[in-house]
Amino acid sequence: MPKSMTGFGRSITENPFANVVWEARSVNSRYLDLKWRLPLFLRASESDLEKVVRRFVERGRLEVTCNFQPHRPEALDVSLNKPMAQAMLRSVADLARDMGHDFAPDYTRLLTISHLWQEGMKDAPAELMEALTSGLAQALEDLNAARLREGGLLASDILKRLDRLAAWHADIRKLAPRVKEEKFQALRTRLTSVLEKLGVEPSEERILQEVAVMTDKLDVTEELTRLGCHLDQIREMLGQSGDVGKRLDFLLQEAFREINTCGNKAQSIEVSRVVVEFKAELEKCREQVQNIE
Repeated sequence: MPKSMTGFGRSITENPFANVVWEARSVNSRYLDLKWRLPLFLRASESDLEKVVRRFVERGRLEVTCNFQPHRPEALDVSLNKPMAQAMLRSVADLARDMGHDFAPDYTRLLTISHLWQEGMKDAPAELMEALTSGLAQALEDLNAARLREGGLLASDILKRLDRLAAWHADIRKLAPRVKEEKFQALRTRLTSVLEKLGVEPSEERILQEVAVMTDKLDVTEELTRLGCHLDQIREMLGQSGDVGKRLDFLLQEAFREINTCGNKAQSIEVSRVVVEFKAELEKCREQVQNIE
């Protein structure tokens, strides 16, 4: 079964450094559009994490969030900007000396100055990265399970619509030869009548030749054959996995083109009614296919 591009996955893991919650949300998109919400220390590892994502997801707008709750201080990469702190303290000491006062700095006050503290300046330990990568993979597996369930529902809906399309396709196949014959006889009668009014003796061979050329333009046999092949291919691809969404969308566009040509060439009210229903159902199929990976 194909996968939907809509889904949600989550994993909750615990490692020696922290409790970690990964969440992955996806919606449809033409390509893989990846958005991260990561702790600062993981920013440098985005390219490695993206490789993990690409093992599970080929297409869709994907938002991945990591909620990191440490329970060991070494899990946090927090450091004091010492040059900045020293410069600030020296400046204040100079000011106190110039004013004739003693200066005894209260270093604990540095804890309240947020811009002196830097986070995420070093890479995460290898053991922590291995645990984080494993948690991300679990969340993506959960996401794919949801996408497969949704994909199965989409495929089931499209298959039901394909049954209707196949029935209408058969109706047009039955109507087309009758319409062609009716147009053939009508054109033959009109052409004979025109020639007689012009005082030209109608030649049976000539009339048949002209009428055959004109009615050949009404023939939709090739269009119906190609349309049937497209519908069969769509049905076959709905039983496959992987990136089939773009191919399904292309086949539906081609099917729409063929049925549109049938409606234009047939010049029949009965056929036109079926074509209108056919095109409306094809559009519904295409709306569903837009959500398939």
